[in-house]
Amino acid sequence: MKKDLPNILWYCTDQQRYDTIGALNNPHVITPNIDRLVYRGTAFTKNYCQSPICTPSRASFLTGCYPNAIRAPRNGNFTYADQYPLISKVLSDHGYDCGLVGKLHLASCFQRVEPRVDDGYRFFKWSHAPRDDWQGDHDYADWVHQKGGMLKELVKDIQGIPVEYHQTNWATDRAIDFIQEKRQGPWFLSINVYDPHPPFNPPQQYRDLFDPKKMPDPLFRESDLVQQKILESIDFQSKVRPPEVLDICDPILPRTPTADSVRGAGPSPGAKDAWTLKAAYYAMIKLIDDQFGRLVDYLEATDQLENTLIIYASDHGESLGDHGLIEKGCRFFDGLVRVPLIFSWPGQVKSNLQSDALVELIDITPTLLEVCGIAQPMYMQGKSLWPIISGSAKPDFHKSYVRSEFFDALNQPFHSRATMLRDERYKLVVYHGSGLGELYDLDQDPGEFDNLWNDRDHLAIKQQLIIKSFDASMGAIDLGPECIGPM
Repeated sequence: MKKDLPNILWYCTDQQRYDTIGALNNPHVITPNIDRLVYRGTAFTKNYCQSPICTPSRASFLTGCYPNAIRAPRNGNFTYADQYPLISKVLSDHGYDCGLVGKLHLASCFQRVEPRVDDGYRFFKWSHAPRDDWQGDHDYADWVHQKGGMLKELVKDIQGIPVEYHQTNWATDRAIDFIQEKRQGPWFLSINVYDPHPPFNPPQQYRDLFDPKKMPDPLFRESDLVQQKILESIDFQSKVRPPEVLDICDPILPRTPTADSVRGAGPSPGAKDAWTLKAAYYAMIKLIDDQFGRLVDYLEATDQLENTLIIYASDHGESLGDHGLIEKGCRFFDGLVRVPLIFSWPGQVKSNLQSDALVELIDITPTLLEVCGIAQPMYMQGKSLWPIISGSAKPDFHKSYVRSEFFDALNQPFHSRATMLRDERYKLVVYHGSGLGELYDLDQDPGEFDNLWNDRDHLAIKQQLIIKSFDASMGAIDLGPECIGPM
C-alpha cells in the first residue's frame, strides 16, 4: 500500500440527472455546496451510466465492469453474483477502513433486507429506501424511532418527512459517526442516499423554495407522443403522456412495491404535471446539497478535507417529463443516462476544471485503484480518469464512445433488451429483437427529438454505428478466469 493515501468519500445520489447543478449551467436549482465542489475540483459534463436502472448501474461502477459482464443486468436479483470484488473489498484488503451508509442494492430488497456478500464494509448502516418496509436491520428506521418518530406514520404526511427525520439527514449523521471514529490508516466511505428518487416528496419547507410556475419546460414536442407510442412495446415504468398530466403513480406518497410492480396499486395524491414534479425534484436536490455541505464542512472543521478525495455522482438519471415520460426504464435519453461526476482533492485534483470528454461511471473504480497504487486487474473494463483530474492529460478526450445497456432490467412484461452507443456526434439505440431503434445527431439535435433510424440519408451512418455498437458489446463480454496457457 502506498504511503500518505487519501481518505475517500464517495457520495452517490439516486436518480439525479446531469443538468441539476447550478455551477454546471442550471440557474433554477440551489446547489451552493455542490457548486463549491465543482469550483474546487474537476467535473465531467458528459458522464454516462452503464444502465439506466439501479442494480446494474451500481454493480457496474462498484466493480469497473459492464453490468452484463458481471451477471448483474437486472433489478430484483435473488442474489448478487459476486463475480469480481467490489472496490470496497479491494480497498479493505489494502488497508482501508471501509464504511457504507444508505443503499447498496446489488440484490433484491423485496420483502427482505438485502443479503450481503464479502463487500469489505466494516461499518454498515443500511437503508434501501425511506419506507417502513423492513423488520430489523433498517438503521434509518431505528434512528427515526430513537429520535421519537415512527417512520410508518411519517411517510403518510403529504408535506413530506420533516428534515429532522429525513433519510438524507440520517445519512449525514451516520457518515459523521464513521468519520469521527479513531483509526490507524485511511478510510473509504460510500454514502448512498435515496433522493431524488421518486416519490417526489421533499419536506414542505424545501418545496416552498421552488415555484412550479418558474420551472423550465421539459424537453417535449407533440411528436414525442407518436414516437413513444411506437416504442410502447419496450419496457418503461410509465406510459407516454403530455407533460401536463404525466403517468406517475406516486408523485408524493411512497408505495410499498407489490410482487407484480414497483408502482403499487390504487390512486395517490399529488399533482402530476412536469413543472410541479420538477420543482419538488429540485427541492430534494436542495436538501441533498445542504446535507452534503454539512458533511464537507465537518471534514474541513476536523482538518481532514485536505487529505480527502471526494467523489460526487449518481447511479442514473430521471425522465422528469422529457419526451412525455416520467421515472425510468428501457430508454437512453440523456436525462436518463447522463449523470453528474465530480472529483475534488485539494492540491491533487485540478480545480475549477470542466471536462467535456466522454466518460463512464465504470471509470471511477480504476481511478481509485490508480490513486492508491493498486494495479488494475485484467477483467476490469473501465479506464482511469486520474490522468485528466491530476492534470497530466488534456481534459478534452478520454474515450471515443460510451455505452449503456438494458437487459430485462425491470422484469416487466416485454423483458426488453437494448444497447446504446454514443460517440462525439451520434447516439445509437438498438432495441434487440424488435426491429426498433433510435439514432440522433446530437450536434444538430441535442434534445433528441428527431429519430433518424429510418431516415434514408443516414442509412450508411446507421450501419456503421450498428457495427461499432456490436463490436463494443463484444468487447464488454467477460472472458472468465485468467488464461494461463494454450491448452
